[in-house]
Amino acid sequence: MIDVINLQKQFGDLKVLNGISVKIEKGDIMCVIGPSGSGKSTFLRCLNCMEDPTGGSIIFNGEDLTDFKVDINKHRRKMGMVFQHFNLFNNKTVIQNIMFAPVFVQCEELKQAKRQNARRQFTNLFKAAADQKELVPITTTKKEIKEKAYRQAMKLLKRIGLEEKADVYPSTLSGGQKQRVAIVRALAMNPEVILFDEPTSALDPEMVGEVLDLMKDLAREGMTMIVVTHEMGFAREVANKMLFIDGGQILESGEPKEFFGNPQNPRLKEFLSKVL
Repeated sequence: MIDVINLQKQFGDLKVLNGISVKIEKGDIMCVIGPSGSGKSTFLRCLNCMEDPTGGSIIFNGEDLTDFKVDINKHRRKMGMVFQHFNLFNNKTVIQNIMFAPVFVQCEELKQAKRQNARRQFTNLFKAAADQKELVPITTTKKEIKEKAYRQAMKLLKRIGLEEKADVYPSTLSGGQKQRVAIVRALAMNPEVILFDEPTSALDPEMVGEVLDLMKDLAREGMTMIVVTHEMGFAREVANKMLFIDGGQILESGEPKEFFGNPQNPRLKEFLSKVL
């Protein structure tokens, strides 16, 4: 699904990523670990071009996202992102947060179809019947888009047991509730892969479990996930691939059993001795 080839990222003279190459297949749960400042979050943010790579390629569904000709927003619809600090819109209710992206995208597509039809209707006036272009079929309305998004959002809130919080603002939620809302907000776009940037590091310890349980559910359902995390227990239990990044490079990768039970790289051995 994602093929990262020699990925590089520099901020001025600081080289943060230095030749990252990795493949993520459909259904993979890849956990990325490493010390602070090692480049883990930058790697994740480069995958959907929230940070523009300095070099290398990111092939997603056959297209290179680093190519300026590629419509990156089109691909971001299939690549959800969950942030460390939730990044919910504080001026919107919980359900408005979840509905925002699908309503915006579908209404934009509806506008484009209507504009295209208006142009075709105008140009068809000057063409013979055989040369006229067919109109783009429009099968929905703005109202129907919003109604469908509302039903889907309520279904997602029910899944995480927060349907009664639909009309409240994020400021009234606990950290664990905010992060679960952030996860289902990503799910509302029906993504093919979700990127998690240390999703539990800003939570109180008692709230970590409810977020990890939701992530485990997604893993069991076959969601492709790339998770930057400090939760070694979660990584051991759920991941099928592990990456250890330090100094902007992958120093070791492999399956969790071998990765944790028989690490080869001295830096990884040192890191695991401190966190396990």
